[in-house]
Amino acid sequence: MRIIAVLTVLVIPAALAAQDRQVIHTAYEVAGLPFSTAVRVGNLLFLSGQVGNTPGTRELADTGITGQTRQALENIKGVLAAAGSSLERAVKCTVFLTDIKDYPAMNAVYTTYFPKDPPARSTVAGSGLALGARVEIECIATVG
Repeated sequence: MRIIAVLTVLVIPAALAAQDRQVIHTAYEVAGLPFSTAVRVGNLLFLSGQVGNTPGTRELADTGITGQTRQALENIKGVLAAAGSSLERAVKCTVFLTDIKDYPAMNAVYTTYFPKDPPARSTVAGSGLALGARVEIECIATVG
């Protein structure tokens, strides 16, 4: 009987979470990509990483780190708004750079979007990002 009780405790919350999962559709989606732009579970909103592309396209809006960071954050701002949230409700961001030397320039733009009580953040550098972007930012926010 204990095994059944333990399985019930583990399975029921997972089933409820699955029912509570809502894919958010926005104008920031790019057709044909195998992921959702945003998914809401309860009062949390999980955004896929955003690069500095022109919304709804696979074209980067700018070639420089400053312009790409700005566009990525504008994309995040737009997705959050479409889902009923905002930058002020962001709790965690992860920044991916192709070159850690871009950190100061990215950070200068980033701080203008989160001037007070910024979300928790991690920044990592790697060897490549989608569309040849120099920066990608993902975000978790509260909603509702």
